[in-house]
Amino acid sequence: MNGGEIIAQELKRKGVQFLFTLCGGHVAPVYVEAEKAGITVIDTRNEATAVFAADAVSRLTNTIGVAAVTAGPGITNSITALKNAQLAQSPILVIAGATATLLRNRGALQDIDQEAIVRSLVKKVIRVSRLKQLAPAVQKALAIAGEGVPGPVFIECPVDLLYDEAVVREWYQTNNKNKNKNFKEKFIQWYIGRHTNQLFKGTGTNPIPELKKTQNPVVSAHQLQQLAGMINQSERPVLVIGSGAMSDPGLATELASAINQIALPTYLSGMARGLLGHNNPLHFHHKRKEALKKADLIILAGLPCDFRLNYGKELSRSAKKITISLDKTALRKNITPQLAIQGHPAGCFIALQKETISRNNWNDWKKELKEREMIREKEVGEIADVKVKGINPVLLFQKMEHLLPENSIIISDGGDFAATSSYTLHPRKPLSWLDSGVFGTLGVGAGFALGAALCNTGDYVFIVYGDGSAGYSLVEFDTFTKLGLKVCAIVGNNGSWEQVARDQVNLLGADTATAIPRSDYQLIAKAFGANGERTETINDFEQALKNAIESMDKGVPYLINAIIGSTAFREGSISM
Repeated sequence: MNGGEIIAQELKRKGVQFLFTLCGGHVAPVYVEAEKAGITVIDTRNEATAVFAADAVSRLTNTIGVAAVTAGPGITNSITALKNAQLAQSPILVIAGATATLLRNRGALQDIDQEAIVRSLVKKVIRVSRLKQLAPAVQKALAIAGEGVPGPVFIECPVDLLYDEAVVREWYQTNNKNKNKNFKEKFIQWYIGRHTNQLFKGTGTNPIPELKKTQNPVVSAHQLQQLAGMINQSERPVLVIGSGAMSDPGLATELASAINQIALPTYLSGMARGLLGHNNPLHFHHKRKEALKKADLIILAGLPCDFRLNYGKELSRSAKKITISLDKTALRKNITPQLAIQGHPAGCFIALQKETISRNNWNDWKKELKEREMIREKEVGEIADVKVKGINPVLLFQKMEHLLPENSIIISDGGDFAATSSYTLHPRKPLSWLDSGVFGTLGVGAGFALGAALCNTGDYVFIVYGDGSAGYSLVEFDTFTKLGLKVCAIVGNNGSWEQVARDQVNLLGADTATAIPRSDYQLIAKAFGANGERTETINDFEQALKNAIESMDKGVPYLINAIIGSTAFREGSISM
């Protein structure tokens, strides 16, 4: 049994369904044996895509997403995706190849200090040096990734532990019985033989004990009573739910039910978008800043008080604050809460249903929030009516909102165009929105779409791309087409890195490095066997979206190249 087979069997035993990779000799036995074991192996065109896809799987299912990347550049290509997973608290496993154990630091192909590169990006680096360590390493890595604050784990597997023992001995020529050797040659051959024996010694002789599962912090009965008491005493409460509340996808439905029962006015952020469905009266989309300024109780559930809340400046000084997070460091980041609860936000609110919560429903406060919401909706409608050169992007998303199938998943990848979508597109269900996240990472689109489409085969997956971010991963239309996935990319093509350009021109007086040719991106999709079209009017866009749905139903991905104009909708939106 080679090392690839050992890894594959352990992944299979732990319920891993997908392995994402880009082929490479250092890790070939891993994905070949995974396929033999019944794991679906998806080969991508970029290692970052493989890791982004694994990230999406972990966010949307109750399994750890897994990627295998080859040594050297395979690892460095995946760095951004690894950091993005870390900041998003996504439990993923990256299995990486490495040079042979005997050749470390001797100038071997793609031999670099991989541990030093990834150490700060992951919860744990596990370096394997014996074949018998492989299975325990995989089990340990999967456990660590999911326990406590979730995050990525990295296993480094030297190539001579992954191939068959006979092949490795042939590489090292340990079977060479030539007697015409001098002492030095004999000593080297002895040393190599001894080293090889150690690599394979003890494999399969002992069963692997199951690791004890580490328990996450549990919200106490006293904390629940305090939380309920503060809610009951409030007159203007606001609940803000972030991605950290969605780290256990299996709890999403129960969490939504709990929020509906407790009936707090709620704002959703990041992965939590869609948690309360399409048109829930508890869910408010606009004027969050004003609500937080006037609230007398603010609950941040799975959302740190970082730049997204202007480091706390958006919060009413007189309001009581409650923070709930698995991440202990997030509980007091830029904030001094009256109650800080370390625990899973979803579990906390599900348990809170057992407490006595006031049933006044804060009707006057909700009416006030709704009135502000309607004012903002009117403002958005007025911006959508502005005539621009090309399609008005706000109008585009308003039309898209009406045409989206109920079983849709939205992937937001970009700056200005993608952020505009978050104001006007309303995800239909829990776990139906993925975006770049707190890291502001461009390039997540194809990988997230790949993972989402594989995990939800009956859903339509729409990638909202800026024309800048599209350049990172459009090549994965090759992967979408090969797999017949129901993916549609909508490229907002305004020939600019608009989010940067808008403020750069105002502040610095030049658009240097922000202009992009208005290319025919749909031709890229067609080159890979997909369909697509260029649209320059809103009517053409509506028809293109209908064409895309029809094409996806036939197993053919689609790309809509929407020529858009500029509006003042998001002026001054750059965060620092």
